[in-house]
Amino acid sequence: MADRSLESVSLPLEVRARLAELELELSEGDITQKGYEKKRSKLIGAYLPQPPAANGAAAVRCRLQHSEGAARRMLRTANIGVCDIREAAARERAASTAGNRPLFYFRFGVDQALPQERRTPVTPSSSSRYHRRRSSGSRDERYRSDVHTEAVQAALAKHKERKMAVPMPSKRRSLVVQTSMDAYTPPDTSSGSEDEGSVQGDSQGTPTSSQGSINMEHWISQAIHGSTTSTTSSSSTQSGGSGAAHRLADVMAQTHIENHSAPPDVTTYTSEHSIQVERPQGSTARVAPKYGNAELMETGDGVPVSSRVSAKIQQLVNTLKRPKRPPLREFFVDDFEELLEVQQPDPNQPKPEGAQMLAMRGEQLGVVTNWPPSLEAALQRWGTISPKAPCLTTMDTNGKPLYILTYGKLWTRSMKVAYNILHKLGTKQEPMVRPGDRVTLVFPNNDPAAFMVAFYGCLLAEVVPVPIEVPLTRKDAGSQQIGFLLGSCGVTVALTSDACHKGLPKSPTGEIPQFKGWPKLLWFVTESKHLSKPPRDWFPHIKDANNDTAYIEYKTCKDGSVLGVTVTRIALLTHCQALTQACGYTEAETIVNVLDFKKDVGLWHGILTSVMNMMHVISIPYSLMKVNPLSWIQKVCQYKAKVACVKSRDMHWALVAHRDQRDINLSSLRMLIVADGANPWSISSCDAFLNVFQSKGLRQEVICPCASSPEALTVAIRRPTDDSNQPPGRGVLSMHGLTYGVIRVDSEEKLSVLTVQDVGLVMPGAIMCSVKPDGIPQLCKTDEIGELCVCAIATGTSYYGLSGMTKNTFEVFPMTSSGGPITEYPFIRTGLLGFIGPGGLVFVIGKMDGLMVVSGRRHNADDIVATALAVEPMKFVYRGRIAVFSVSVLHDERIVIVAEQRPDSTEEDSFQWMSRVLQAIDSIHQVGVYCLALVPANTLPKTPLGGIHLSETKQLFLEGSLHPCNVLMCPHTCVTNLPKPRQKQPEIGPASVMVGNLVSGKRIAQASGRDLGQIEDNDQARKFLFLSEVLQWRAQTTPDHVLYTLLNCRGTIANSLTCVQLHKRAEKIAVMLMERGHLQDGDHVALVYPPGIDLIAAFYGCLYAGCVPITVRPPHPQNIATTLPTVKMIVEVSRSACLMTTQLICKLLRSREAAAAVDVRTWPPVLDTDDLPKKRPAQIYKPSNPETLAYLDFSVSTTGMLAGVKMSHAATSAFCRSIKLQCELYPSREVAICLDPYCGLGFVLWCLCSVYSGHQSILIPPSELETNPALWLLAVSQYKVRDTFCSYSVMELCTKGLGSQTESLKARGLDLSRVRTCVVVAEERPRIALTQSFSKLFKDLGLHPRAVSTSLGCRVNLAICLQPHRLGKLAEQGTSGPDPTTVYVDMRALRHDRVRLVERGSPHSLPLMESGKILPGVRIIIANPETKGPLGDSHLGEIWVHSTHNASGYFTIYGDESLQSDHFNSRLSFGDTQTIWARTGYLGFLRRTELTDANGERHDALYVVGALDEAMELRGMRYHPIDIETSVIRAHKSITECAVFTWTNLLVVVVELDGSEQEALDLVPLVTNVVLEEHYLIVGVVVVVDIGVIPINSRGEKQRMHLRDGFLADQLDPIYVAYNM
Repeated sequence: MADRSLESVSLPLEVRARLAELELELSEGDITQKGYEKKRSKLIGAYLPQPPAANGAAAVRCRLQHSEGAARRMLRTANIGVCDIREAAARERAASTAGNRPLFYFRFGVDQALPQERRTPVTPSSSSRYHRRRSSGSRDERYRSDVHTEAVQAALAKHKERKMAVPMPSKRRSLVVQTSMDAYTPPDTSSGSEDEGSVQGDSQGTPTSSQGSINMEHWISQAIHGSTTSTTSSSSTQSGGSGAAHRLADVMAQTHIENHSAPPDVTTYTSEHSIQVERPQGSTARVAPKYGNAELMETGDGVPVSSRVSAKIQQLVNTLKRPKRPPLREFFVDDFEELLEVQQPDPNQPKPEGAQMLAMRGEQLGVVTNWPPSLEAALQRWGTISPKAPCLTTMDTNGKPLYILTYGKLWTRSMKVAYNILHKLGTKQEPMVRPGDRVTLVFPNNDPAAFMVAFYGCLLAEVVPVPIEVPLTRKDAGSQQIGFLLGSCGVTVALTSDACHKGLPKSPTGEIPQFKGWPKLLWFVTESKHLSKPPRDWFPHIKDANNDTAYIEYKTCKDGSVLGVTVTRIALLTHCQALTQACGYTEAETIVNVLDFKKDVGLWHGILTSVMNMMHVISIPYSLMKVNPLSWIQKVCQYKAKVACVKSRDMHWALVAHRDQRDINLSSLRMLIVADGANPWSISSCDAFLNVFQSKGLRQEVICPCASSPEALTVAIRRPTDDSNQPPGRGVLSMHGLTYGVIRVDSEEKLSVLTVQDVGLVMPGAIMCSVKPDGIPQLCKTDEIGELCVCAIATGTSYYGLSGMTKNTFEVFPMTSSGGPITEYPFIRTGLLGFIGPGGLVFVIGKMDGLMVVSGRRHNADDIVATALAVEPMKFVYRGRIAVFSVSVLHDERIVIVAEQRPDSTEEDSFQWMSRVLQAIDSIHQVGVYCLALVPANTLPKTPLGGIHLSETKQLFLEGSLHPCNVLMCPHTCVTNLPKPRQKQPEIGPASVMVGNLVSGKRIAQASGRDLGQIEDNDQARKFLFLSEVLQWRAQTTPDHVLYTLLNCRGTIANSLTCVQLHKRAEKIAVMLMERGHLQDGDHVALVYPPGIDLIAAFYGCLYAGCVPITVRPPHPQNIATTLPTVKMIVEVSRSACLMTTQLICKLLRSREAAAAVDVRTWPPVLDTDDLPKKRPAQIYKPSNPETLAYLDFSVSTTGMLAGVKMSHAATSAFCRSIKLQCELYPSREVAICLDPYCGLGFVLWCLCSVYSGHQSILIPPSELETNPALWLLAVSQYKVRDTFCSYSVMELCTKGLGSQTESLKARGLDLSRVRTCVVVAEERPRIALTQSFSKLFKDLGLHPRAVSTSLGCRVNLAICLQPHRLGKLAEQGTSGPDPTTVYVDMRALRHDRVRLVERGSPHSLPLMESGKILPGVRIIIANPETKGPLGDSHLGEIWVHSTHNASGYFTIYGDESLQSDHFNSRLSFGDTQTIWARTGYLGFLRRTELTDANGERHDALYVVGALDEAMELRGMRYHPIDIETSVIRAHKSITECAVFTWTNLLVVVVELDGSEQEALDLVPLVTNVVLEEHYLIVGVVVVVDIGVIPINSRGEKQRMHLRDGFLADQLDPIYVAYNM
């Protein structure tokens, strides 16, 4: 029936063509039958008459098909339903404005329409399939194995039942090249499976695809429950999901969803029912406030949908909940000794049980009488006896013979080259090249004749040729290492052909530039026409083969370094003889060579052995193979060649192309040498080739795989036999056994096997054994895999110029188990892993270079490649363009796979493919892949022959310049050696803590500043209890003394205030408050002023009127929408009865923009202080009690909490006095202040201290520095200031903005030598890197390096420490503080709340700078934040403070008493239980230093580590975000800023990228690596954003919680979000 229906439908041409291609793939085994049927049905499904829409598929289709032709469009867009694009765009816009991109998209089930039984194959149209097939880019089939493909598919099918829930990364659209809808939509909402063996789909592997949209929640819950089939899920959706939606709607109607502010812990989340929601087309989502609560974002119809990001994270959490396979051993860990898990050997692992192997001897190397004494002698012989015999035929790109080199021409031209090298370079007295010197041969792959002439010319001249590849550009991959080899060989001359010389890159003057890393070379063209004829009496000196070096072959190591293997003349000759004997070469045979003739098998057979036997070589260049892959087979037929040298790739290409050829006859071949036969994956090419060409005269025994290595030359080769009955050796080995280096014939587990073929017998005249790959070269047992070693004359002898490496490789003495060497002759390591099987057959299972040892198990890169490529690679990646290597992270190797992605594969396809590759490798090799990266086509560095340059790729990966377009990291699954999570110990009682501290000699960590009562000072201001009284007193006694000077951005005085001016101004403001504002004493007034004089006057005006001032930062005129709501919030929360400001801000508050941001009608009365009343108040208010409120201090903490604290008059005066004593401030002093005057110490220094102490404050608003960064330092210099205060943001601005200008500033007369103290006012851990770079930068301008120090303030006490320093000569003037001390603590101990000091530079050390000297009248103790007990000074704990200037409590409307009493009125649980302490919320520790204070006491230094509510609890340990951020910023040059936070126990790292968006994905592996290495943490999510996205408050502190809210509400517009598995 299906067939009839097909006939009635005319299929479009492109569909027919695609069907034909499918047929071809099926016949070649590229896809399985099931896959074929499925794809075929997908192709033709849309053209079949539809059965009645019983299953709802048609319903969905009708709903979506708005325009005609949609069916065809649907086919094109990868099976995703597409509605009208305009409508889709509108919907997308509506959803994205809601900050919540669409959660659903539609999948189509074409399969449902075509029942399984009725599918019959379509006969393909006869078109020129071969060309289309070839163009699909699936050329390099080195790794094809049908058995393996089946195994991989089976493994994936097994996985299906387990349901991998892999969240797909989000990408910004500019990063996504495609424009199809599916490239943008998060693909984690599908439950249907698109590909056979896909991640989902039911257990039988038949595809189910759901009609209608599936809610994310359901998808996640399905992942949690790991439901074994998805048939259940799709059946409930087929009814349009209505049942579930109605049930849900009923529930919703009755319950009211509360939006809690605390993020729910989704790690314990499970869902009872799998609910699906059908989203109505017209619903628009409510706009979520910026950085709002992202926990439940409701859509318009009242159904809560989790935001996209948190849903992905949820999905990730669920994926991670699955237990890791290797169980961690239990062991006891001392608290801060973090032990990395050492992989213990698996007790059940297979161990070798065989007897010790015996070394295998090859047959005797026969002596044939007419064998020449050296290769040059052979050349001379043939050149003179048979000058007309053809030696080499070269081909052009059309496959026509281009040139035939005869033995006569080869002999005469080689002589000519030899003569010219020796006599025509340099002068007669100083020839450039002497016998024994090295010269390099640079010839392209399509010119073997010129190469051959040059090579033999060198042999005749007795100089040593070093053949290399042609450098194409100055920056070729690996070219620098080649240059290093040439330099170390002392090469000064390069021989090349005319064409090649013309093609080399040239400088404008026509010179060949010096390539990077290369020595200076003289380029010498070897064409005959350029050479002079040798004189008749000149004749080369032809000797018998000896131990002189004949040539040097280059070899690229695993790490990219290039070594030169030297081959002596005797080895060269013996090797030719051994090959002649093994291959049975006879004179005048024809041999077709497809291999690179400059090295390896191609050189040995096609250039050397061929001349010894006067053979005729037909050389096929790579360029011809690209155009016509059959060319070598055609030449074998044409020339009736007896031998061909190929790689398995060439066999595969021929397979793909052979169908166009009728008249192929391969019966002339007696030997087909497979050069890469040692690669275990070549067997499938050999089998497939034999299969197809057996009918064309190819005999099974002709295929001769061989094994070779640069060091040992030919290691083994299968001999051509006449006996066609003896099948070649096969081994089907268990892959699991191989990872332990043990040979086990395949067990019942059929999936993970490696089928290997033998590479024949040991070479004639050689002995072979296998030794353990690492450690002493001990002989392996018979069932053990080892490195093959060879003892023979015909091998390389050394690595040129590297005696140490030579000893390890070329001089190995294999030991027996009793410890004695097996022979007195040295063996050579071949670099091949394998074993000698029954009958002396040699089997190779991989290369040492491809070996990756992960957790003690050995994996071969080629095997991993093969598995990755068996996962339907045709669609997504190019076959030959895949690199597998390992990188060392956290003391183990981690596997990385990099592949080139096809340009037409979508995001989702690639991601699907990547997740399936992970599963396949996991199933078959039982090893996790650490990172899988896909890069755009043609971007990986290539070797000269077009393969992938592995070490260069690895280098790019490690330095973050690979620029992948897709990355999947799986650290959770493959990093199993993390330290055990810390178990919290049961708490110890107070008594034992006291005793414990006494026993171990630790003192309880407490310290205090000087005692205020004992300090004798002539402080006149002490007479007054209130600041308002101090101001009145100063206005009477020193009326014209200048208290404040305000500077503008040009550095000139904008305004100044004397004592009396300030007093009078304050009086007028007080009158205004009473008369116009009608305020009572005790009313709150918000002061919204820019930093300046008005703010100070308004503050004292409030005090004079008896009002309580609150300073508020004015809204930013350019950014009203985000800054005004904060102003409004503070005004409301502080219950201000009126708002005082300038005329300008008044207008701003009433502007249209302001009305758009907040409700302007609810402002309290606004008073404009620019026009003040002229009269004085009747009386100035004097408070009745010093404990009454003086002012409120509001600020936003780094965690985004707005908190106002109450400062009483007594506390304010005590505070000013404390600062005065600490900084020694007197009326004669000048202090420069560059701080924001709105809260904390900044406000106190700006507004209060000058009035109390009488010194002059030079005020510099920090905002002015944006236009003139040098303003602050110039002012300090101009006014000869001794003390200055600034913030970190100011310091950073100066460091970044003036870094290059120090010389010009010096010229302008900037001098900082008078600065005694420069204090950074902060509420965080001192930023030591910033202060040090600031000190270093301005040292040349006279800044003393010890002048810079920090202070510490917090909400409960606005300044605990403030450190001015004693500097050199200034010490006599009696300032009180010793130098700031820096200590280095062990970061690992810190995570366990322990403080362990280490030396500078030791691993895991963290530098911490003291936070300043404790202010007079302040006592500090370090307490345990949980138990509230005092701690010893080797512990990290919360800093508690007791002082007269503590704030008296939070100002809150609701009065949260518990919080209040806890933060402001805490008592220790034991010890001194009477004192009332305030808790700062900061973790720190005290250290008693060797320094003494002015009063002779030992100085106690306080070190702040971080805020308690920012610290992250991960794996039972306490981490401080800044430490992780510092590591991350160091990871890559493009990371400018970083912030980390946790969400449901996952670590989220947000990095700002300064570079092109293409670099975004480079950062993901680097960030993951550095956090693993330095912090033993696995990053859960990496978010790459633009510069400036991480919010920073006015103090320059990161607002991590704001960032977190923004991330979860999907408001960051990230460039890329990667979810690590």
